[in-house]
Amino acid sequence: MRVRIIALLFLIYAAPFANAQDFQTTATHAVILDYETGEILFDQNGGVPMPPASMSKLMTILMAFEAIDRGALSLDDELPVSEYAWRTGGAASGSSTMFLEVNSRARVEDLLRGIIIQSGNDACIVIAEALSGSEAAFAADMTARARELGLTSASFANSTGWPDPGQQISAADLARIAAIIIRDHPELYELFAEREFTYNGIRQFNRNPLLSTVDGVDGLKTGHTQESGYGLVASGVRNGTRRIVVYNGMESERARANEGERLMRAALTDFDVIDLAEAGDVVGEAEVFLGQAETVALRLNSDVRLGLHVNARDDIEAVVVYDGPLPSPISEGDVIAMLEVSAPGVETRRYELEAAEDVDRQGLMGRALAGLGSLFGFN
Repeated sequence: MRVRIIALLFLIYAAPFANAQDFQTTATHAVILDYETGEILFDQNGGVPMPPASMSKLMTILMAFEAIDRGALSLDDELPVSEYAWRTGGAASGSSTMFLEVNSRARVEDLLRGIIIQSGNDACIVIAEALSGSEAAFAADMTARARELGLTSASFANSTGWPDPGQQISAADLARIAAIIIRDHPELYELFAEREFTYNGIRQFNRNPLLSTVDGVDGLKTGHTQESGYGLVASGVRNGTRRIVVYNGMESERARANEGERLMRAALTDFDVIDLAEAGDVVGEAEVFLGQAETVALRLNSDVRLGLHVNARDDIEAVVVYDGPLPSPISEGDVIAMLEVSAPGVETRRYELEAAEDVDRQGLMGRALAGLGSLFGFN
């Protein structure tokens, strides 16, 4: 049985907005995440694993930040630059580099800037070798740590994002890594906002195009390979609200910059998180068969929160779904129905509804009378 309800102020947001489906992106994969609640506000293939290119360096950075927190590394430690790190991630490889010299030593703080600002593959490998002994072992550690954090789409084959069939992660999980970095490592996160870094006499600039075009943006990381296209993980704050944008598959650096600016401005102004109801709220009732009461009140056992485009606020709908009438007896707390909440551009959410009260079964006489009524067509 499906019963449409408009209680709990689900439909109070009437306004002359266009359809929320009008908001689109040319990116192949994209999400907008609300930092405070973890709600996904916009999703276009956001849960589909993709080649992340250098955006996967965020996991390398997180591993380094966590090592610093537990005392395995310090910002002043000087780490050795192996021939493998120099040859595989240095200028000779044709990849992004911070121009480390073979058999030299580099401070961890410089290596972090080299990764964050210059996207240095050589710096990633130095960190990987210092923490796990080899880049392959570090990649396995990255994957294991991602699983511990609930990032089920993540699989790492290297520390840099270099193309590999085993290097996969979804845009949604990249956004979650960014949120973890911001929440758990606020002081180190400030490195992401630095505009330039000079190392070994070579001055390089932060590749994040939004740092200079959108007020409030303070991170995080670009990515590009032929396989992945151009992508970006970015975060910004406006009026105390932080949003994280991840997108990939753009055709050029310019397209990445333009689309990133549009997505971030929309993230900060055109999306909303609405708290629709709280755990314990009664949202409706269900019919009961052969009970001492004809209906039973239904209450939520979890909060109902929805992230969506502001254009969709007047089209939120909620439906109580149950297979009824429900047989008695019913005990308070029994899960007996579901609440389905939907809106344009948002995947339908389902929440358990439990009985808010006991409903005892009718006595023998009551059941007999009910049976006779049913036999003769009386209600």
